[in-house]
Amino acid sequence: MAKSVQALLPLIAAIGFLSFLGFAMCDETLFIEGQVYCDTCRTAFVTKASNLIEGAKVALNCRDRAAGDLTYSLEGVTDSTGSYKLAVEGDHEEEICEIKLISSPREDCNETIPGLDNARVLVTSNNGISELSRFVNSLGFLKKEPLPECHEILRGMGMVPAMIPTSVKEPSA
Repeated sequence: MAKSVQALLPLIAAIGFLSFLGFAMCDETLFIEGQVYCDTCRTAFVTKASNLIEGAKVALNCRDRAAGDLTYSLEGVTDSTGSYKLAVEGDHEEEICEIKLISSPREDCNETIPGLDNARVLVTSNNGISELSRFVNSLGFLKKEPLPECHEILRGMGMVPAMIPTSVKEPSA
């Protein structure tokens, strides 16, 4: 009996290895997730007065590292929580991918800040991350005019007057 078990061990090991190899080689869908907000204080960062935008359009664009040619593109729209979740086909390990703001449905909050309207994201399973979602920093549109309470909000965050953007007016006494 012991010899028959010993003879089966290599077979069991081979089956285990092949099943692991099959699992590792499967083509899993990656998800790119993030949120889009309205920067109501025009500070280029989220404050307690910021709010999330439903119906904002974003795009994932991947480009060839060498030539810069577009290799993959996908668009999405934020839901009622200002969140988007894009299902990406394929692995884009050798490409530079980024999420970019496309448009906001809000007329009062649709201005972008060049350089802050996009964020890079790694779109590959070959990077040691087992999670299938890749989370992107929140991206925001600027409100046309900052809210009246922004000056106090920023002071409450410890910002001294010289640090507060000039577009945020101090309330009149």
